[in-house]
Amino acid sequence: MNTAVPRDVLQPVILSGGSGTRLWPASREHYPKQLLPLTGERSMLQATARRLDGFTAAALRAPLVVGNEEYRFIVAEQLRNVGIEDALQVLEPAGRNTAPALTLAAAVADSDGADPILLVMPADHAIGDEGRFRDAITKALPYARDGAFVTFGVIPARAETGYGYLRRGDAALGGNDGFALDAFVEKPDAATARKYVDSGEYLWNAGIFMMRASVWSRAVGLLQPAMLDACGQALVGAKREGGFLRVTREAFLACPSDSIDYAVMEKLAVHPQLGRAVVIPLDACWSDVGSWEGLWQVSDHDADGNVSQGDVLAQDTRDSLLFSGSRLVVAIGCRDMVVVETPDAVLVADKRATQKVREAVAVLKQRDREEVKAHRKVYRPWGWYDSIEHQPGFQVKRIGVNPGASLSLQMHHRRAEHWVVVRGTARVTRDDEVFDLQVNESVFIPLGARHRLQNITDSPVEIIEVQCGDYLGEDDIVRFEDVYART
Repeated sequence: MNTAVPRDVLQPVILSGGSGTRLWPASREHYPKQLLPLTGERSMLQATARRLDGFTAAALRAPLVVGNEEYRFIVAEQLRNVGIEDALQVLEPAGRNTAPALTLAAAVADSDGADPILLVMPADHAIGDEGRFRDAITKALPYARDGAFVTFGVIPARAETGYGYLRRGDAALGGNDGFALDAFVEKPDAATARKYVDSGEYLWNAGIFMMRASVWSRAVGLLQPAMLDACGQALVGAKREGGFLRVTREAFLACPSDSIDYAVMEKLAVHPQLGRAVVIPLDACWSDVGSWEGLWQVSDHDADGNVSQGDVLAQDTRDSLLFSGSRLVVAIGCRDMVVVETPDAVLVADKRATQKVREAVAVLKQRDREEVKAHRKVYRPWGWYDSIEHQPGFQVKRIGVNPGASLSLQMHHRRAEHWVVVRGTARVTRDDEVFDLQVNESVFIPLGARHRLQNITDSPVEIIEVQCGDYLGEDDIVRFEDVYART
């Protein structure tokens, strides 16, 4: 007879709904920081998804990603690029903070009645020592298995005023690795932060959690019944499309907005019937990369304390962060500066003032500046386009189509287009005609013509598109057929 104890089932839940406005101009509304490779070759989302590689203490499920439906194709492509083909994305029609996102994830993860242990991770955090991170997860498993709410507290490296804190209590029953969670503490002032660190009783709140799916759902039902009901209704009419689960828009928009901390975790002390709360100390070079200064702190520095990326020349410059996205950046005589260059915007700031970038972004948003919303290069499920020039009456774009990909069959009411192929072989549909264009060949798409651009080869295709018309907005598209089910 086989008497082996079944292994725990661990369900990674990646929360990917943040916007990262303090990392503008690299992070934009339509391409937030979790999609950027800020701390290495992989994007922060990719690094999070692969963070449990080599973990053997539990049976791992494929990641469950909860995030904005606008990013779904980019997220899917990034995950495929790091070998994750079977992730499921739960698509939110609008952000409602982390508690509803986790409530959706818990219901989906437990839809087969397995009641897995959820490991809840933000998509936009950096972990420098992933081995130690996995060790902390292993230490947390027995507590979560027995019905506890587990949070991870980062051992403070300094008196930080930008993070919330956790006050730990006595060692938790069942081992010496976990502690009772006494309280969540809001972001302190500098003097209070120093007292917290000196006491040894406080840890940074990392926003990483672990608990069984049923434990979270039961707590939400008691503490936030309207949230549980709205999320349940949103899943009743949910539609599965490949690796996407699209919840019912109207039901989810009725859901209250709240964070995991405020909705449940901070209330556990007065509701002991829900289970105990445990904090696991985490010493793994963690950062939420919440600002350019935060990125500088967790990045590798040169001999002068500088962090550089791209085409950068630094002379007599120290303790600065210098990012070049499209052209040469030269820094001379700088101290504690941040310079971030992208094709359409440049940020220059004192490194110690980068928390205020959010305020500048708010001003730009009030002025309806496009630089807040998207980069000049915009990614689509079929590839990308780069707006090279935009003037009244005309626009020039460089368009890249991935191997095997296809734009929708579409037409425009207010613009005509000229296409010139500069790389690969493009298949063109223009009304009833279908033909291939090679490099240095072109075609004219009249106003009102049904047209499509395809790449039926296994090599990239690029074209230069010149649009002419009295209106050139992206909403002047009428789609007739689309393999990506866009309207």
